[in-house]
Amino acid sequence: MQLAFVLYKYFPFGGLQRDFMRIALECQARGHAIRVYTPIWEGEIPAGFDVRVAPIKAFFNHHRNERFSAWLAADLARDPVERVVGFNKMPGLDVYYAADGCYEDKAQTLRAPIYKRWGRYKHFADYERAVFAPESKTEILMISEVQQPLFIKHYKTPEARFHLLPPGIAQDRRAPANAAEIRAEFRREFKLADDDLLLVQIGSGFKTKGLDRSLKALAALPRALKQRTRLIAIGQDDPKPFLLQVKALGLSDQVQILKGRSDIPRFLLGADLLIHPAYNENTGTVLLEAVVSGLPVLVSEVCGYAHYIAEADAGRVVPAPFAQDELNRMLAEMLGDDAARAKWGANGLAFADTADLYSMPQRAADVILAERA
Repeated sequence: MQLAFVLYKYFPFGGLQRDFMRIALECQARGHAIRVYTPIWEGEIPAGFDVRVAPIKAFFNHHRNERFSAWLAADLARDPVERVVGFNKMPGLDVYYAADGCYEDKAQTLRAPIYKRWGRYKHFADYERAVFAPESKTEILMISEVQQPLFIKHYKTPEARFHLLPPGIAQDRRAPANAAEIRAEFRREFKLADDDLLLVQIGSGFKTKGLDRSLKALAALPRALKQRTRLIAIGQDDPKPFLLQVKALGLSDQVQILKGRSDIPRFLLGADLLIHPAYNENTGTVLLEAVVSGLPVLVSEVCGYAHYIAEADAGRVVPAPFAQDELNRMLAEMLGDDAARAKWGANGLAFADTADLYSMPQRAADVILAERA
């Protein structure tokens, strides 16, 4: 079967992009041909992939998306495929991977009424409706239980079109047999003493992920605890506004902001706590990557995968509505209790052995390749 995978941008370090790659490779491993459409491709192209980069430009994202859709439709008309799989909301999809939450719900609950008069709103609302309207034939791969009721509420989407997937944590995120050696070498490389504490925050989109909240919480630690705590943030984003905040908070000697990179498992093994106080997050794959590596997690409740942290007893969840003082308090308590962190880490490793946290690519491929009525 010839499959077309469509996404607005590919780079190696995004969560959506990594999910796309693992699903596409699973379909390829089952003997199917993979074609990819995107306006932006960064990184290596896997063997056998036919990657077609759209030659389009536009000042506004929604104009770019519309031009891309037109170019895509024209190319598919010239060179048809048997199934079109999208990782962003757009018309013409046979299968949609729901990496993003419900746009219409955000527009109604988080925006002023005037927002709906803008062309940007009309574009994204129309593209979401093309996927979720009752008359649409698009099958929907859901990765967040909390979002499905919102789509049904706003679009009356038939429940039969939703397919809830388990998480898709890569096996290389699990703690290996030599985890202690990797941790020791990592801490030597980053000049961390035995009693130093390392916080990591991992994920592109520093604003959405709440890096500002993490920096405030670090600055609010009791003096003795703060002096031996460092924070490394990793992601593809502009660090400038956060570096200004770091300087204003007097944290320049304790905070590093790094670009996205491929050796994240080393950071998960070398750190003492993952902090992830996101403003919104459909899932939060890095939360489970930390759990299966034995790293305790401090996360805001709005993250789709935050419930796993509570179920595994692998850290703490900051309740909604979010309060900075609550995050500050929880961070100080977690960093100050070595025994509790060891217990949370052990609980995470035990959870990794029993829960299905890994089969998302296989289950997604099952739906993509299923016979249609």
